Amino acid sequence: MADEQLSEPRLRELGKQIRVWGSELGFQQIGFAGTDLGADEARLEAWLARGRHGDMDYMSRHGRRRSRPAELLPGTVTVISARMDYLPPGAADPEALLAQDRVAYISRYALGRDYHKVMRRRLQRLADRIVEAAGPFSYRAFVDSAPVLEKALARNAGLGWIGKHTNLINRDAGSWFFLGEIYTDLPLPADAPASEHCGTCRACIDVCPTAAIVAPWELDARRCISYLTIEHEGSIPEEFRAAMGNRVYGCDDCQLCCPWNKFARLSAEPDFRARHGLDAPALVDLFLRSEDEFLELTAGSAIRRIGHERWLRNLAVALGNATTSPAIVSALKARLDHRSAVVREHVEWALARHGEARPRRSDGGG
Repeated sequence: MADEQLSEPRLRELGKQIRVWGSELGFQQIGFAGTDLGADEARLEAWLARGRHGDMDYMSRHGRRRSRPAELLPGTVTVISARMDYLPPGAADPEALLAQDRVAYISRYALGRDYHKVMRRRLQRLADRIVEAAGPFSYRAFVDSAPVLEKALARNAGLGWIGKHTNLINRDAGSWFFLGEIYTDLPLPADAPASEHCGTCRACIDVCPTAAIVAPWELDARRCISYLTIEHEGSIPEEFRAAMGNRVYGCDDCQLCCPWNKFARLSAEPDFRARHGLDAPALVDLFLRSEDEFLELTAGSAIRRIGHERWLRNLAVALGNATTSPAIVSALKARLDHRSAVVREHVEWALARHGEARPRRSDGGG
């Protein structure tokens, strides 16, 4: 438990120290929020009721612990919210990549080392410093590792507002950053919530390739390319495949078009620099790699979590959307007998896009 003898002046001073320590650990901003998320809870439950979470059953499995921090970690009265820029310097230009249909587009957040590990270690070090200064207290650090309404908490902590695309936007830093939290029983002074500054802009809504932003502040994950390429298992609905273009892991379109990202800053974090040429890899090269080569390529990366089957599925769709070439057709045919029915189905679809008839299977595939 937190030291009950900490006075209000001491807590205010501790809050200032936490911000300094956070900066020293590589965070661009630290803020403090209370635990009241009543309005956000109502919106979450309405979203879930409409089925807009798709296959992400974990979104509903945890009940209201996601919107009630003290039910996830009893005794929580304050959430320390942190953000860290991730836009990698020196990486290939994302908009130019989207125009090159034989090159794979990977979301900018996944080009470097897995952010879960990087952020979690820094948050733990921040918590250790707080313990040294304030004595033992109850806490738990999170980076996409538990049911947490991280964007709502970050908004309440003054880190930014939730944009119409449902990502957090900071008026001085855009939206290319990660979020992490420390739940604690320390009653730190809360910051003022950030105000909203999207105005009449609807660039993110209009640019979405699959019309996943069905209304301002309403995302239907079932239509979202990030969901389809990362979270969704099995077959990707054919109605979305052409719109996916060369996006094989995630999608950044709603951030690329956001006018607030003119203020975004490149990350100074070495771990977030693009690795293994993943900022502009050739589709055919990625598709022909074995599973062992895939694992080697994605060691330490968030990409590895989707597994080789989904990786090939996504690449097959991108190859189906690419300009026809003998190399592309040959690569696709090389996977026609893949052990996965999901991979085979997407390969056949891609070949049909290149004028190659789908093979007739008398044995149901195999």
